[in-house]
Amino acid sequence: MTVDAQAPPAAAGASPVIEVASGVWLAAADVDDVPVSTHPGDRHRADGMPGWRAREFLAGRGLLRELLARTRPAAARVGVLADPGGRPRLDGHPGVGVSVSHDGGTVAVAVALGRPVGVDVQHPRAPASRALARRCLHGCTVEFDSLPAAEAARELAWVWTAQEACVKATGQGMTGRPWTIDVPLGACRGTWRGLRWQSLRGHFATPLSCAFPARADAADPSGIQEG
Repeated sequence: MTVDAQAPPAAAGASPVIEVASGVWLAAADVDDVPVSTHPGDRHRADGMPGWRAREFLAGRGLLRELLARTRPAAARVGVLADPGGRPRLDGHPGVGVSVSHDGGTVAVAVALGRPVGVDVQHPRAPASRALARRCLHGCTVEFDSLPAAEAARELAWVWTAQEACVKATGQGMTGRPWTIDVPLGACRGTWRGLRWQSLRGHFATPLSCAFPARADAADPSGIQEG
C-alpha cells in the first residue's frame, strides 16, 4: 500500500491520497474540510435535499473530483451518472470505476482504472447492535462478546465497511446481502467472489474499507449472485 503513489503532487490543502493497489486510489476527509463541488450536475442533484444532506453530498462529489483531477484529469469535470442499482459512473469514461461514501461528517471516495470499485466509511455506534453482530460475524461472536463496548462497536464498524464495500463494487448494494460476506474480526484484507477487499487500519481512525476486482480489466462482477 503506497501513499500518493503515482499521483501528481497535491495542491495546498488537498486531501491525502492512498494507492491501495496499482491504479486504485482513495481519499477521505471531514465534510467541513472539503470544498463542495460546483459542477452543475452535482448542484442539480443536491437541489431539494435537506441542507446537511446537500452539504455532505456536495462534499463527497467535491472530493471525488479532487481525486480524479490527481489521477485521471480528463474525467474530473464530466457528469456523474448512476447505474440502475445506484452505483455511480462517469459519463463517457466507462473504464474508470468510482465510489463515494459518507457517514457522520466524513466522506470517502475511490477511483479505479480498468475495474469497478467500492468504498465505505462508518463511524462506530456504541453500544454495538447485538442483532447486527450476529448477522455480520461468522464464527466470531464469542470473541466479539469478550470485547469492551467501545472496541466492539469499532470492530463491528470495520467488518461492516468491508462487507458493504464489496457489494458496492458489484453494484448490488444491500440486495447483495453484505452481512453474508465472511470478514474476520481484526482482518485487514481478504477476498470474496473475485474481489479483493482492504480495510485501511493504520491509515484512518474512522473505519474505512474498499473493494475491487483482483486484476484490472476483469469482468464487472455486478452480475455475481449470492448462493
